[in-house]
Amino acid sequence: MSWFEQIKEDIQSVFHRDPAARNWFEVLTCYPGLHALLFHRLNHWLWCHDLKWLARFLSTLARWLTGIEIHPGARIGRRFFIDHGMGVVIGETTEIGDDVTLYQGVTLGGTSWNKGKRHPTLGNGVVVGAGAKILGPFEVGENAKVGSNAVVTKEVPAGATVVGIPGRVIVKKPPESEERRKEMEEKIGFDAYGISEEMPDPVARSIRAMLDHMHAVDERVEALCKSVRKLDKDYRDRENMPQLKDEDFDCVRNDETRS
Repeated sequence: MSWFEQIKEDIQSVFHRDPAARNWFEVLTCYPGLHALLFHRLNHWLWCHDLKWLARFLSTLARWLTGIEIHPGARIGRRFFIDHGMGVVIGETTEIGDDVTLYQGVTLGGTSWNKGKRHPTLGNGVVVGAGAKILGPFEVGENAKVGSNAVVTKEVPAGATVVGIPGRVIVKKPPESEERRKEMEEKIGFDAYGISEEMPDPVARSIRAMLDHMHAVDERVEALCKSVRKLDKDYRDRENMPQLKDEDFDCVRNDETRS
């Protein structure tokens, strides 16, 4: 791919990820993240051709102009996007895949003064929220998300979300368990706080864990009842079971609506 085609692709990626972008001229002249990336494309080429002082000098100049510091040695893939960008720092041995998005204040740094690989590797499609710090020579898997202000110091699986200090890895539930949970939520008449796994509220996660447990208990009781019916045909296991009524959950639904 030629430099012109790469620049065109970098500009187009801004339109895909920023609804505020209106036209090519505005993006080319008013987006510091794009300016820093274009500087880096040149600086990395100089760095790889052993013009290291010039590469460092131009990267320092780019930092003065954009507020974004990218070491010339960092390897950055296609369609990389830095939104807003002020305060972003990307270290020398960082490796970034395709379609990665960073927000302002992100640090891709190291935890060691030893030479060699000491900065993170970001897989394709990673999104890093504002103020997040990813520190160390480990990999952040494809399509992972790092929450704002999280501090990540260990490997992140593909498709996971990381939040908090220190970063806690939240892996999406398997589809089977999610389906079982939805069945239980429908049975009792409401969704736990209306919050999905994409929004890892700790209270909601606790309630969802209880729903999983209730579903397992319900299956166990049903299995026991079937066994008892085989032993005693006159056994009626559902005669005295209380029914769940929609009006019993009106107050919960009203609370959710107000919140």
